[in-house]
Formats: sequence, C-alpha cells, structure tokens
Amino acid sequence: MESWLFLALVLAVALVGKNTSLIIATGVVMLLKLLPFTTKWLPVIQSKGINWGVTVISVAILIPIATGQIGFKDLFQTFKTPAGWIAVAAGIAVAILSRYGVDQLAAVPQVTVALVLGTIIGVVAFKGIAAGPVIASGMTFVIISLFNLHF
Repeated sequence: MESWLFLALVLAVALVGKNTSLIIATGVVMLLKLLPFTTKWLPVIQSKGINWGVTVISVAILIPIATGQIGFKDLFQTFKTPAGWIAVAAGIAVAILSRYGVDQLAAVPQVTVALVLGTIIGVVAFKGIAAGPVIASGMTFVIISLFNLHF
C-alpha cells in the first residue's frame, strides 16, 4: 500500500508541475503494478531499464547522422573550436561519472531514494529533464556561457 501512496504522490507532483514525462513514467509503473507478472518483470525493468533508456536516447542522437543532417564535415568542425573540445570533454566526463554512479547505486542502494527525490524536484520544480546524456550538453552550455565561447 505504501508504494501506491508514494507513486500517487509522485503522480500528483508531476501533474501539478505539468511534467508529461514523469506523468507517463509514473502511470506506466502504476499500470505495471496492476499486472499479474509484476513480481517477475519489475526487477528486470529496474536492472535493465537504464540501459534500455540509454539505448533509446542513443538512437535519437544518431538519427541526424542517419538523415545526413550531421556528417564528417561537422565532426571535423567540432575540433576547430574551444566549445567543441569542451563538448567532447563534457561527454567523456559524464560517461566516467555515470560509471561511478552506477557502481555507487549497486553498493549503496539507499542513494536511490535521494536520487529519485532530487530528480523529481529538479524535473517538476525547476523544469529539468531526467536524462543522463543531456547532462553533458548542459555542462557544455554552462562552460560555454561562462567563458562566452561559441561553436
């Protein structure tokens, strides 16, 4: 019963904050809880879901390459500007930090509660987006803005 109340609270916060992604995610989880195979599939989704999500995000990121919007010319242009180098460094930093984050979650599962709370607050109160790879872009934006650099 406690999990339903917690999910209902998350859903209410998402509705108040008008955050479609969190509304959908909470609704899907609530729907999954209603299904008879929940005890089998929720742990699988929990353990594999981040990898599935990263895969979906990676597909979305690769689409401009597939459509020809981004090509080798753009890749080479990246290395001609400080902003491009910062973006590459930010991507590397996020990948490394994510590895340590995954290790920490496995070693200290209590951190998950704080991360969930922080993510909900960030998404709803500050109109953030709950997506890891976008962090690299955000870090790049902050650094570029601080130093007034451009691509």
